[in-house]
Parts: sequence; C-alpha cells; structure tokens
Amino acid sequence: MTIQIGDRIPTTTFVKATESGPEQVSSDEFFAGRKVALFSVPGAFTPTCSARHLPGYVEKADALKAKGVDEIACTAVNDAFVMGAWAKSADAGDVTMLSDGNGAFAKAVGLEFDGSKFGMGTRGQRYAMLVNDGVVEQLHVEAPGEFKVSSAEHMLENL
Repeated sequence: MTIQIGDRIPTTTFVKATESGPEQVSSDEFFAGRKVALFSVPGAFTPTCSARHLPGYVEKADALKAKGVDEIACTAVNDAFVMGAWAKSADAGDVTMLSDGNGAFAKAVGLEFDGSKFGMGTRGQRYAMLVNDGVVEQLHVEAPGEFKVSSAEHMLENL
C-alpha cells in the first residue's frame, strides 16, 4: 500500500553520504522534529535525474528553506558511495543524499517499481514529499516517464 498524506514515515534505515564516508541513520531520527523536502529519483547519474531533478533542488534550496523547509534530501536505490559521488559531481552540497541501497524505504512507502526491463532491478519511483516531524504533509508521485509534480518548482509552489 502506498503511503498517504497524514501517514507517519515508516521506520527504516538509510545510509547517508557524508564527507567522512557512509553513515547509517534511521528514518525516525532523520525526520524527527523538522520539515524535510524529500525527493526520490530512479537512479543517480540517470538522464532526467541529473539534468533536471537534482539541479532543480540545488537551485531552489534557498527559496525552499525561506518557506520553512529545514532540510532537502534526495533518496535513490543506489549505494552511499554512488550517491556521494553524484552529489560532488552536481555540486549538491545543500541536498542530503540518502542511500536506500536495498530499496527498503521505497518498499516500505509502497513506491517501488520494477526496472528489470531496463537492467535496473527494483528501484524507487520518482516522487517528492514534504515530511513534517515524521508525518507526510505533501506527496507528489509522478506518472511513469513524467517529470512535473516532483520538481523543486512544484514543491515550492505548494509551500
């Protein structure tokens, strides 16, 4: 079942890409007591994700924070080393990279998809959500092949 507005984020573990290396963080801890704009991409370094999705959140980081967002985070079913390399290559210092390497979070929120026909295995769908103290306040899930409602611009318009 897909997570809905008003639902609490399920308890899972991410691996956060940091300057000093991978660091495990529970979802309960990460989302506690603050407002987080979380967006999910099917994969780091993939075309739309690299050309539009991540850059949009990097460009709009100050505007999002001015509207009350405490942290901007990106998740993907990639390992923390890939997420860290992607952040460096995109100069995405304002975005926290959360590796969901085994897809546990994507599955827990019901937003996984089978990318096997593209050689990608199980991945997370493209979406964005606003999470306030662990509770989903906004949820914007893209239709397959689309990039509209999960963009930084759309998130900003809805704050």
